[in-house]
Amino acid sequence: MLPAPVDSSAPPPGTWPLFSVRGIRVFLHWSWLLVAYYHINKGKGQYPHIGWDIAEYITLFAIVLLHEFGHAFATRQVGGVANQILLWPFGGIAYVQTPPRPGAYLWGVAAGPLVNAVLWPLLYGLEWWMESGLNASSVRDVNGDGSTALNFVSQIHIINTVLLIFNLLPVFPMDGGQILRGLLWFKLGPVKSLRISAWIGLVLGVGLIAFVLIQLQSIWLTIILGLMVSQSWRVIQQLKSAPSEA
Repeated sequence: MLPAPVDSSAPPPGTWPLFSVRGIRVFLHWSWLLVAYYHINKGKGQYPHIGWDIAEYITLFAIVLLHEFGHAFATRQVGGVANQILLWPFGGIAYVQTPPRPGAYLWGVAAGPLVNAVLWPLLYGLEWWMESGLNASSVRDVNGDGSTALNFVSQIHIINTVLLIFNLLPVFPMDGGQILRGLLWFKLGPVKSLRISAWIGLVLGVGLIAFVLIQLQSIWLTIILGLMVSQSWRVIQQLKSAPSEA
């Protein structure tokens, strides 16, 4: 999640409105369609029909959207403002303005990963039920590893697990980094906690980029981490002019 824009009634640049839920408007950035086309075609072969690949990609962003609604509704619950959510190729952004209290800030941040944590046992249970009760011989198999539907649910379960773990990494401004900031805020105040979490995010983010490039060789994950590191560095530069706390 990120701070709400000054004019929360204006749509984010380069976006289309999708729908609204309780006054929270959801927008889709135009670049999402290009990246979706690339990833869907890249994943061809995992399922017997491309419709399953499309469904998997849409379900991924449905989970992302639920995550962002978690941020938005939790922020409203503590008296904050949350009116916009943006979906773009790198995930989702809930634009919120939380009250300047560490407890309110922490709840607004933590509610996002909490949605993934709640989904985890539900998807695990669905996968277990399908694996144990499905008559696989009556459904088309995928690479001999089970039915198409079971494979689909298994992939969604993996995706949700990865999103949960990745979001909890303490790399600011990811949720893990913001949760760290919220915890430090109780003792150190808003500025010092932000400065420390930003520096931790910068150092850890650079280390993760090196690991991803060398071990995983994932350009896509490297780009995401690079964006996070740049945000940490921007915060550090902005805080140089911030007033000192007593």
